[in-house]
Amino acid sequence: MHPIWYSLDINLDTLHELSKNTMSEHLGIIFTEIGPDYLKAMMPVNEKTRQPYGLLHGGASATLAETLGSVAAALVVNPEEKACVGMEINLNHIRPVREGRVHGIARPLHIGKTTQVWDIRISDDRNKLVSVSRLTVAVIDRTQVTKNPDASMLP
Repeated sequence: MHPIWYSLDINLDTLHELSKNTMSEHLGIIFTEIGPDYLKAMMPVNEKTRQPYGLLHGGASATLAETLGSVAAALVVNPEEKACVGMEINLNHIRPVREGRVHGIARPLHIGKTTQVWDIRISDDRNKLVSVSRLTVAVIDRTQVTKNPDASMLP
């Protein structure tokens, strides 16, 4: 399969660097694999990601899903010309998680000129499905999201 990414030079170190001082870093989200048409990351289930009942917080799951889908979407476009911004996300909880880590994988359902739709599946350490999510992003001109049109999220 031919990779879908705009640049084949992208690597995990670059993605980790871009995550510094973001919600992703605060929750401990770490990118783990870039495949030809997918992106994977993991997140710990701990005091930062649990809700009061001791279960993985749905907002943490949604953050993992949106992080994976948004970063993957951004990797498909020319970062000097385009940016991807969220339009809609949904998430269905399948089973609870109390400890360990959760692992997410984002795959494209649709990559168009003005929109992208991503399927994100989150599983636990035993590879049991925890949640499913769908993220829709708008592909817009880079100048619409920053006052500095020379700024780029990706190198």
